[in-house]
Amino acid sequence: MAQFFMIHPDNPQSRLVREAVKIIQGGGVVVYPTDSCYALGCQLGNKKAMERILEIRRIDLKHHLTLVCADLSELANYARVDNAQYRMLKSATPGSYTFILEATREVPRRLLHPKRSTIGLRVPDHKVALALLEELHEPILSCTLMLPGDDEPLYDPYEIRERLENAVDLVIDGGWCGTEPTTVIDMTDGISLVRAGKGDPALFGFTRD
Repeated sequence: MAQFFMIHPDNPQSRLVREAVKIIQGGGVVVYPTDSCYALGCQLGNKKAMERILEIRRIDLKHHLTLVCADLSELANYARVDNAQYRMLKSATPGSYTFILEATREVPRRLLHPKRSTIGLRVPDHKVALALLEELHEPILSCTLMLPGDDEPLYDPYEIRERLENAVDLVIDGGWCGTEPTTVIDMTDGISLVRAGKGDPALFGFTRD
């Protein structure tokens, strides 16, 4: 049965952050808040935990998983970024954007899109997520908490616990996150808008349809 932590969205309690990170490091799957919506997350190198997330979402790796990073310098360890891309990323991070980029060798091959050797990366603007990342010292492998058959991501931590209490190890109640996922920008061959979400696509020259 999943544990349930209430972590303050503006002043995360250090003790609870440390306990949450111990669960991640122990192979657990956690639900945690971000600046767009709640996400499923696990340790980057844990294959079994990754497979649990794929099972919960009923997806495969043709759906990009995301490495949620503490800052832009950490992101650059996992993605090949040229100077022009770096400037654009700097203008949009932290924020509600996910970037599809060519992965470096730091990313385990099993996490990559099967045909493109790409990975989704982002830097969130949420104090709980950033506190977890600071304590963990590596990215969290994540995806939006959107369950099969639902029309929008789950947003109520108590409903999340009820529906996933036997599927995850921890639910973090970090307050209201909203239901709009990130804006997804593909930067592997020029710049293209994959999904218009919470982040303003105008920052990259796109308009919402």
